[in-house]
Formats: sequence, structure tokens, C-alpha cells
Amino acid sequence: MNSNGTQHLRLPLVPLGLSLGGFFAISFLGCILLGLIVPDGTMHRPWLQFFPGFEWLTARSVLIGLVWTQVYGWWTALAFGSLFNFFAAPRR
Repeated sequence: MNSNGTQHLRLPLVPLGLSLGGFFAISFLGCILLGLIVPDGTMHRPWLQFFPGFEWLTARSVLIGLVWTQVYGWWTALAFGSLFNFFAAPRR
């Protein structure tokens, strides 16, 4: 609460990072599952581009993909959350 009694919005970065990391991990695993169901859908091509070290359907590459989802989730949370908090802060 400000000195004049009004509140300003702030995004808490840790819950945002955990939420985004979890969302990206669930989405990644869903895409892996879809790739298993529809093997000719070429679901692996985007992962090769965005997740260095990823190879289609090895246990190591799924782990690599999950690590990258956390990197991207936390990067998004820190960049977006910090910018939001900066611009939402009250100005004098």
C-alpha cells in the first residue's frame, strides 16, 4: 500500500517462474505424447530448434527438454515480471 492509501500491482517473480516453468513442462510433455500418438506429425522439429541437445525420443532428450522448459519459463518470468513491476510502480 502506498502512503496515500492506494495499492499498486506487483507480480511475485518466484510464483510466476514456477507457474510458467510448470506450464511449459506440461506443454512439452503433451507434445511428446502427441508425437508418440501421431508419429508422422513431425512434432520433433521445433524442439530441435529451441532445445539444443534435443534428439527425438530418448530419455536424455526428454530430460534436456524439461530443463530447457524451466530455463525459458524462468527467463520469461524474470523479464516479463520485472518489466511489469517497473511499469506498474506508481510514479511521483
